Amino acid sequence: MTSKRFFDLCCVLPSLILISPLFLLIAFWIKLDSRGSVFFLQIRIGQFGKPFKIIKFRTMRPSEGGANLTIGRDARITRCGHFLRQYKLDELPQLINVLKGEMSLVGPRPEVPEYVELYPEGIKEYVLSVPVGITDYASIEFRHESELLANSQQPEMDYVEKILPLKLAYHQQYVQEQSLYLDFKLILRTFRRIIW
Repeated sequence: MTSKRFFDLCCVLPSLILISPLFLLIAFWIKLDSRGSVFFLQIRIGQFGKPFKIIKFRTMRPSEGGANLTIGRDARITRCGHFLRQYKLDELPQLINVLKGEMSLVGPRPEVPEYVELYPEGIKEYVLSVPVGITDYASIEFRHESELLANSQQPEMDYVEKILPLKLAYHQQYVQEQSLYLDFKLILRTFRRIIW
């Protein structure tokens, strides 16, 4: 077991126990607010290009189709979904992904396969050489990504051409600098950005 994996487990196991009542409250609210499952599962690409199902609390109506991107005040988002997204509470089930070893607390944010296919080959191998994570430099910097794309005439194109290259640069920075101390700092910065 690596020191990073040990750090993740030491943080995740007690956290899941402590916030289990919050999980139940959120699940109950989601069921009251709209029909459908409590959780949203989506294929993402993990370390070494291995696909896995990321787990989130569902924040959208299941009957609605749409693109991978969520833009501004997306009509698909439920009432409780807006609140969960604002405070990143929809991301909490990813602690289960960390427990299963599919993710880490900190690492390059996993993308859907369609976007990973757009990574330049050398960069793709470098970025995916480490475990993907719940938070990282890019997650902190682009916390309000949907708002950034809200006024775009071509949000998908703008994401691919403008935001994705910046995210990849942040991912490469993380891989180059990675350490447990950096992970701890990024976790604290994430909490600060959510609260303030």
